[in-house]
Amino acid sequence: MATKNIIADLNKGEKLTGTNYDIWHKKMTFLLNEQELFEHLTTIMTRPPEGNTAQSRRDLEAFETWSKKDHCARFTLLSCMHDDLIGAYEHCATAKEMWDQLRFDFGGTSVFPKNLHG
Repeated sequence: MATKNIIADLNKGEKLTGTNYDIWHKKMTFLLNEQELFEHLTTIMTRPPEGNTAQSRRDLEAFETWSKKDHCARFTLLSCMHDDLIGAYEHCATAKEMWDQLRFDFGGTSVFPKNLHG
């Protein structure tokens, strides 16, 4: 499957270490877009209330589909982190929560050589 190959290729490369957040963030954005999971970094869905109507069943089915895709997005993010960081983020309930926490913790921490900025 192509998705597994993409993740395997990324895992051979640079994982999030805490000092390379900016480039890691870009790579994850590309990867999750490719997997059609990017929306999970920006939105959450809550479980619908129980019900016996056709609409309730559709709402529950939509939530379950969303939940499975969110799990894939979380797994992708975790699998592209350095082993030392996984434990600090695996508790996040959604991919968006993890993404936001990573941005809070590491955003703006990357160091670029001066010649890259002209």
